[in-house]
Amino acid sequence: MPTSAVGNKPRRLAHAHAGGFTLLELLVVVALIAIATAGVSLSLRDSADSALDRDADRLAALLETARAQARASGLPVVWRAEGSGFVFEGLPAPGLPKRWLSDTTRAQIDQPIVLGPEPLIAPQAIALNTTAATRTVWVVTDGLRPFKVQSTRTGLKP
Repeated sequence: MPTSAVGNKPRRLAHAHAGGFTLLELLVVVALIAIATAGVSLSLRDSADSALDRDADRLAALLETARAQARASGLPVVWRAEGSGFVFEGLPAPGLPKRWLSDTTRAQIDQPIVLGPEPLIAPQAIALNTTAATRTVWVVTDGLRPFKVQSTRTGLKP
């Protein structure tokens, strides 16, 4: 008869777990790996649409910067698209960036954009799309408010 006295060794049961993993343990590990993989793949998503959105936001900020510099210097600044990039004419060196963040971004405008030196400029709209042309976003201003990114050409979103 076994006792619980100090020094007694417990008996091993004949059906004790001999090592390895159970099916349930393996299923839990596989499920955790699947969840982690899905999380990583979603966080690393860098599609052409997100690259286009980044370029549009950056262009709106650059246009506002050039507009402020034009007002401060009293000289007009002209923005125009050139091939796979763009140029700001009338800014002192070193100027502003001249390339898109994504090599697939392209701009379409009717005429060059004149920024300043007056506080009011004519309403402006620049269409941005990718070389695949899956989607178009617009960088627009009504001439008084700052440049904004939106999905349509007309007016600013309220």
